[in-house]
Amino acid sequence: MDFITEKDRIYATDPSGKVIAEVTFPTKNGVSIIDHTFVDPSLRGEGIAGKLVKLAADKILAEGNKIAATCSYADVWFKRHPEYHLVAAGPVACRIDRRR
Repeated sequence: MDFITEKDRIYATDPSGKVIAEVTFPTKNGVSIIDHTFVDPSLRGEGIAGKLVKLAADKILAEGNKIAATCSYADVWFKRHPEYHLVAAGPVACRIDRRR
């Protein structure tokens, strides 16, 4: 799967252009907040969400920013990957869109 990287977003589309996987991470004052992870139901269970969060974390760190997470999936992913350090976490504010 080929991912498209933008300033605060990494995503993939199907041949028709429909978004089938996405992670967003707006940045303010040197902190990028991973606030949304989406994977189309047809792709779930293939590890794509984990790949997206890792790509986002690597991009954030490469840009010299710190990482925070409000998305519940990202929060759990970071707990499983202690080599990445969060400055803040809290799944309460997560906006997960599973109906795309």
